[in-house]
Amino acid sequence: MNRLGLLILLTVAGLAHGIQYPCGGSCGLRAPVPAYTPTNYYYSNVYDYGLTRIVGGTGAKEASWPWIVSLQHSGVLWRQHFCGGSLITSEWVLTAAHCFDDYRDITMLKVMIGATLLHKPGPGAQVRKLKQVVLHPYYNADDLSYDIALMQLDQPVQCSSYIQLACVAPPTLKVSELSNCWIAGWGAVTARYQDPRNHLQEAKVQLIDLQLCNSSSWYAGDVHPYNLCAGYPQGKIDSCQGDSGGPLMCQDNSADYWWLVGITSFGKGCARAKRPGVYTSTQHFYEWIDYNIRASTLKRAS
Repeated sequence: MNRLGLLILLTVAGLAHGIQYPCGGSCGLRAPVPAYTPTNYYYSNVYDYGLTRIVGGTGAKEASWPWIVSLQHSGVLWRQHFCGGSLITSEWVLTAAHCFDDYRDITMLKVMIGATLLHKPGPGAQVRKLKQVVLHPYYNADDLSYDIALMQLDQPVQCSSYIQLACVAPPTLKVSELSNCWIAGWGAVTARYQDPRNHLQEAKVQLIDLQLCNSSSWYAGDVHPYNLCAGYPQGKIDSCQGDSGGPLMCQDNSADYWWLVGITSFGKGCARAKRPGVYTSTQHFYEWIDYNIRASTLKRAS
């Protein structure tokens, strides 16, 4: 069946009207237990067109970001974190396409959900294998255009105080008006120290005007129209190697829930001045995300 025919079937079946959130019908809510008191932090972005992680942040408290996941490669005697992601339904995770540039055999990959400390994930954590990975068809590893991917887990996860779903920013959301924005991940904490962190790091960032971010003294045209820039003009706080695929999250201006507005994509160095983190806008790809999830659901039902 061609793409148009499948889309028609999805529409007729009533499945093409917004991402469904099965965990109690809610998303973007941070765990009430343990209690969490937000603190302002600073991030820096280290990404030389490769994996990225958080610089200038601090250790997150347990269940602070209950939708963040750790994507890990399993060897014979070890398991290594290399990218992040966000749980958006009970069996789908949103991440960056470039995370799979060096990892094509998905049978060697696992996803850990509900953990804060990777070496001691605790009773709230769940581990899943991958059923499939859907890369955006226009993804280009050379310039990291269309840097977005979906991972389908081999079986759904159970929501809990430690595991909740992220709310994907819809096309109608005015992202530029959101001010309380954060990044999180297990990536490097300095540009020179490249080993992933065991403890989940978090940092508060500011959204930066895309035109300024793409100006000649900043990224000089390397940022795509569907990207977001976040960090600080002076640097010092950013994502870095190992944070790739992880979330850029902003709290709603009139509610307690959080929006997943970006996916950590790239940067030049980590936490450099005028080189903030660059993120793939989830809002821009909302229809693509929705279509692929529902197309898979329809195929399975058939």
